[in-house]
Amino acid sequence: MSESARTALVHPTTPINRRRALIGTAGLLAQPALVAPLHAKPLPPAPTVWPQALQVPGGVARLSLGPAPTRPVAQVRQGDVDVPLRVVGDAIEWTAIVGIPLAAAPGDAFITVLAEGGGSPRLVHYTVAHKQYKEQHLKVSPRTVDLSPEDQARYERERDHQAQVMATFTEQPAGVALPSLRMRVPVPGRRSSSFGLRRVFNGQPRNPHSGMDIAAATGTPIVAPLPGRVIDVGDYFFNGGTVWLDHGQGLLTMYCHLSSMDVRVGDVLQAGDAFCKVGATGRVTGPHLHWGAMLNRTMVDPALFVPA
Repeated sequence: MSESARTALVHPTTPINRRRALIGTAGLLAQPALVAPLHAKPLPPAPTVWPQALQVPGGVARLSLGPAPTRPVAQVRQGDVDVPLRVVGDAIEWTAIVGIPLAAAPGDAFITVLAEGGGSPRLVHYTVAHKQYKEQHLKVSPRTVDLSPEDQARYERERDHQAQVMATFTEQPAGVALPSLRMRVPVPGRRSSSFGLRRVFNGQPRNPHSGMDIAAATGTPIVAPLPGRVIDVGDYFFNGGTVWLDHGQGLLTMYCHLSSMDVRVGDVLQAGDAFCKVGATGRVTGPHLHWGAMLNRTMVDPALFVPA
């Protein structure tokens, strides 16, 4: 309020002064900074930094762990192994980002949060909803369905090696904490097959599709969707040319059927760095990228990490 308006209100000596005071007060009330926030524009929503929550088989659960001065240690039981979970946040609230296996049964599920100082752990429960995935029939080379003894032995060796790769759990493989878990699509193209499809090869049922297929021409560059470190490069019976990236705390991505792999194990990539090329190697029906995302050793739908 101006000094003249304040003086007029405190010392209303004449009708003119009173009128000036009322006019001055009305003018002040009309100032934009003092108007009640009924007409204020809403603030833009905070940027989403986590994957979309979808509590179904093959989806992702975001579970609040509450406040704590240091990051809690959380884990989930898989078979006879306690697998560490990705936990993000700060002392005000921590959140566990949990991958739900495609084989998970609908209903109650839980994770375990360890207590500091060796106290009793606590359970955090959540519910897995039912999801029915579609079925896909494909024709491929018979030798990739009915394996010879030699191919079966090769597959088993590669399976054991891949299990070691998938068990990777590091804090900051690219040297910095990720500001966001949202990913860019690694290659342009049409999504030719989605995550979770029940696959039938040459009339024989096989495991559900564990990634997203993106159709693109052989030789199309593929870029890293997040900063990460290369933890595996190989040529595998089913997956063909393959690269795995580690993005920290059990978040891994895989790239299969590649025609070219332009990195080595230990290389550090930034988001947007080109590191391999689309191909048609392994068990395929044509050139495309098979893109997989893994949380806590569980393949989940990569589409949950892509901004809508």
